[in-house]
Amino acid sequence: MSLTATRPDAPPAAVAAAPEVLDLATRARADGTQFILALFVDLTGKPCAKLVPVEAVEELQTEGVGFAGYAVGAMGQEPKDPDLIAIPDPASYMAVPFIRPGLAIVHCDPHVEGRPWPYAPRVILKEQLARAAELNLDLKVGAEVEYFLVERGPDGTLRPADPKDTAERPCYDARGLTRMYEHLTEVSRAINSLGWGNYANDHEDGNGQFEQNFGYADALTTADRVVTLRYLLSVLAEQRGMTATFMGKPFTDRTGSGLHMHLSLWRDGSPVFPDAGDPRGLGLSSLAYSFLAGLIEHACGLQAVLAPTVNAYKRTGATGTRSGATWSPRAASYGGNDRTHLLRVPDGNRVELRGGDGSANPYLAAAAALAAGLDGVRRGLDPGDPGATTSSPLPPTLLHAIEALEADPVVAGALDVAGPGVAAYFAGLKREEFFEWHGQVTSWEVDRYVTAF
Repeated sequence: MSLTATRPDAPPAAVAAAPEVLDLATRARADGTQFILALFVDLTGKPCAKLVPVEAVEELQTEGVGFAGYAVGAMGQEPKDPDLIAIPDPASYMAVPFIRPGLAIVHCDPHVEGRPWPYAPRVILKEQLARAAELNLDLKVGAEVEYFLVERGPDGTLRPADPKDTAERPCYDARGLTRMYEHLTEVSRAINSLGWGNYANDHEDGNGQFEQNFGYADALTTADRVVTLRYLLSVLAEQRGMTATFMGKPFTDRTGSGLHMHLSLWRDGSPVFPDAGDPRGLGLSSLAYSFLAGLIEHACGLQAVLAPTVNAYKRTGATGTRSGATWSPRAASYGGNDRTHLLRVPDGNRVELRGGDGSANPYLAAAAALAAGLDGVRRGLDPGDPGATTSSPLPPTLLHAIEALEADPVVAGALDVAGPGVAAYFAGLKREEFFEWHGQVTSWEVDRYVTAF
């Protein structure tokens, strides 16, 4: 909920850090790395990895490492299919000794029989970014990762890990931050050691809910960092006997967790959104308004990607919380520095897309949002005046969102960008989830979602 998320006055963290990209073996040995997690995610965002000893780093670098694709999860494979081969991206390598001494992570692109696998979320985003590059446009993204720190009570129910975190309006409470000081500062030091530029850590609007902000970067780097941060938060919380959960709505009466994305387009290293002469007063260029209009036009189909679980629609459909606000949009509208809209424009540098929740796959979310915005740019769409009252309601359930996705060739095409069939497969998974679990009690949702991402 930071006012300064992805601050326009701060350089992208990827540019600020900018280490020379050496080959994987050289970097691992220079860091004293002993083991590398070769990591990727499936379509649901589940992190999958193999632990590779540094003695095998040359083989990892040149040949990748194999996985039985069907066992991975939602990756479009059957038991009879050939292995997924995870090919590491050396630019994503990072040493994480604060997790385990000698440990490092490298993000990978799954391949099958020598070709990038079209069901791999990182492959999908890279292909969509290539489509933007054909227009000489680059997407930069800042992400707000909200999460709860929870534990199980004696009766098995979920509760905030801090038993004193009971205030009706706990947001920004200095006492709550101080009680979680060791966890928050350990995470802050960890992500700063990686060069991400942590600039704020806050107690969010729900009891037990936190957010730790870091600088924006190119879309692929930010998506990698969201996946990495979820992993870091989960492991570091476990070390203190807590569980970090990113599920959208773990508590019925409290604010849910979003994955808000701050989006901006760049050309030849310069931002193309700002325009001080904007007659609408938001500081945006005509290209930015067309991008924003594309997001509005495709908002309903986008929700299937931004909020891809049954539980997510208890967040977007909420009408009230203990604190008095839900902070989740219910209609496809836009406005200035106003968090009640799906699209908030805090300044002329960026547009904040607020429809996503903590279950969103960051690669798919960025790819789908980019496709929707670029459709608006290509067609020269106009979103109308800020705060228009004729905005369309967002889908009330996951089923409605999936139907909107299937009816939207642009959003479905974003999932199919690396190869056909992904959108239909994704829709099938989510439709099955809806009919199997819609209407189940919150205790089941917690069991299914609390550690899923």
